Amino acid sequence: MSRIGKLPVDIPAGVTITVGDKDITVAGPKGTLTVPVQQNTTTKVEENKIVVTRKDDEPKSKAWHGLQRALLQNAVEGVTKGFEKKLEINGVGFRLSGGGKQIEMALGFSHPVKYTAPEGVELKTDKMEITVSGIDKQKVGQVAAEIRALKKPEPYKGKGIKYVDEYIVRKAGKAGKK
Repeated sequence: MSRIGKLPVDIPAGVTITVGDKDITVAGPKGTLTVPVQQNTTTKVEENKIVVTRKDDEPKSKAWHGLQRALLQNAVEGVTKGFEKKLEINGVGFRLSGGGKQIEMALGFSHPVKYTAPEGVELKTDKMEITVSGIDKQKVGQVAAEIRALKKPEPYKGKGIKYVDEYIVRKAGKAGKK
């Protein structure tokens, strides 16, 4: 039995779940998400819990069992609390402006870099910090990774875009002659 898959997902007050043939719809105070139904799994809503079971003990079925439960947990958490990732920009001459759907950054290139967020993701700026928020965990993580990839932090001075809780391993510069 999958250690993650066998755990039931609690349904908080204000969240409704509709199980269909091909997808499961999770609606809550922050919005609506759909989760695809994985192969060889069945999903049932019992009282205020979602229970995911699998049809057989094949290795693929075991993997899909845990995946289905994790996707449902993330959808329930997303429509109730939402997700957010924070990035910070370090570097002399680097600037940040904008917010909402589009931000503009000066990252040491010959031109300013503009980034437009996809539907369902919001960007907030505060000094040299970007907050990516939304209800879909995958989209929030993808947008944060795309913004970070615009100027990855370098190991000598630490300049670039990094996650707030990320630690950059620093390297020593040139040793010099004796």
